[in-house]
Amino acid sequence: NIYGRNNSLPKDNAQGISAADYTRLRESGVQFLREGGGNNATKYNWRKHISSHPDWYNNVYNESWDASIKILRDSLPASVTTMFSFQLIGKAAANTTNNFNDYGYNMSQWWTGVNQNLAGGGQPNTAGGNKAKVEGNPNLYLQDWTADSTTGILDYWFNTLGIPKERATYWNMDNEPEIWNGTHDDIVSATLSAETFMQNYFAVAKKARAKFPNIKLVGPVTANEWQWYNWMNKITAADGKTYPWLEFFIKRCAEEQKASGVRLLDVFDLHFYPNESTTEQIVQLHNVFFNRNYNYVGANGVKNVSGNWDNSQTKEYIFGRVNDWLNQYFGANHGIKLGITEMDINSNDATVNAIWYASMMGEFMKNDVAVFTPWSWKPGMWETLHLFARYNKTQSVQGISTDETNVSAYPSINATNDSLTVVLVNRSTITAKSTSVNFLNFIVQSTSGDALTLASLPAAETFFSHTQNAIKKTGQTFSNNSVTMNLAPMSITSITVKGKLAASPTIEVYSSDNISVVPNPTTGFVEIKSPHTFERIEIYDFSGRLLFQFNDTYNHQFDFSSLAKGVYQVVLKSKDAVSSVKVVKM
Repeated sequence: NIYGRNNSLPKDNAQGISAADYTRLRESGVQFLREGGGNNATKYNWRKHISSHPDWYNNVYNESWDASIKILRDSLPASVTTMFSFQLIGKAAANTTNNFNDYGYNMSQWWTGVNQNLAGGGQPNTAGGNKAKVEGNPNLYLQDWTADSTTGILDYWFNTLGIPKERATYWNMDNEPEIWNGTHDDIVSATLSAETFMQNYFAVAKKARAKFPNIKLVGPVTANEWQWYNWMNKITAADGKTYPWLEFFIKRCAEEQKASGVRLLDVFDLHFYPNESTTEQIVQLHNVFFNRNYNYVGANGVKNVSGNWDNSQTKEYIFGRVNDWLNQYFGANHGIKLGITEMDINSNDATVNAIWYASMMGEFMKNDVAVFTPWSWKPGMWETLHLFARYNKTQSVQGISTDETNVSAYPSINATNDSLTVVLVNRSTITAKSTSVNFLNFIVQSTSGDALTLASLPAAETFFSHTQNAIKKTGQTFSNNSVTMNLAPMSITSITVKGKLAASPTIEVYSSDNISVVPNPTTGFVEIKSPHTFERIEIYDFSGRLLFQFNDTYNHQFDFSSLAKGVYQVVLKSKDAVSSVKVVKM
């Protein structure tokens, strides 16, 4: 479900999917579609097929989730599943008769006052901004919506419409509740406590679990980095202590689950809308989630993680923190997975989009993240999704890179352990990377194969189908359980090999740039030249066995005459960099 998207299916019975979009959905390999619609899900009335739209005067419009789920069931492969949302706010749309006449006001044009609460008889503040001259009355367009009301959709879909449960197992527990005082301020103020929300959460979770024991409850669906730590702009107080919002949420779920015996959380879900805009920053955003040593330039809410503002705190590793809290409060083997159901970046460059997206999916493969559905969909993302979903195998295995900042390896193996795919991402904006990929504990039986590469993507969409896309294919030669290739700057490359498993596999990647070996191949001495100064040189055979280690600097000469014929890896290390080069002994 990391091969996912938001808002792919129409929510109007009169509409369908265009032929082009239908082809993309079928042939890209997409597996998971989140269809609640973000803020518009919070007041959805599944009985009347309407919802109140908070970003447009709170007006109520027709919206049919039934239309979406039927298209999924009838027109997409059985492997494609979906996620909709329960409503926890206590209100849902009631009618379309009390809307603000936006067409009569300005012919439905956007202006800064579109967030004013004008449905229900409000009067606009013509100066703009979020506050109406007279607030509308929400009781005129909303109705009460209990835990029974929101979970009743399960009975309706599964029993009345005959929707297979396995097509709609995952359910979001509403959407971004910690900012409801902004997005849904017609009924929620900043006085709504985190504990009050938790009680609403528990009531819906228990009803849903009773109706559908195998349901996957996905929460708390938190808005952004600041809100990861702050409920309605404040840390949460309880039991004489203060807690970051996410820690409090986990603590209360664990306490209530223990008291009730009902499983209350299956996937821990966040949203992320980073402000970074440079290419160098965007392609490193995957480090925000698990890298405990990464200094994130956008760190903000995390400075409040201890309860006292610490401006020196720059290490985010939010999913690392979440895993720590889950283990602390639920105990080991809790089985709760992780997910991101909304994310967007400040880029319109297709290649940057592709590198960011590949890095996100790769890190999520590596760390067993359950769900990933980016909010916005931009050029470069269809191509990347297709490369991952159609060519990757089913089980992630270990990948180690000597230059993780620039080059990462994301390997996966099939169920029968005889085919392995490695995705290589070069994030360097200017430097091609000479890269050797070593397959450890996997005996490669291929002598040749293809590398599939995405690089230098144009601005316009290039993915149309499995056979009409921007993938470039180049032949590669495999020898001694290794392949060496040149990775273009800002590129994604996928290689697949056939073979058999010897033990738990590991893929080691050695990358270098501007390193020359003369002569190569060699029968004796070689000179290795690099623009960098290195403190240690290591020479390995291609079984991964360390043969020699030297302390040396800048220019390096080595005698290979005593070594057997074959391929050797020379690794050059300093405190700041690791590079490598392959040497062939004749």
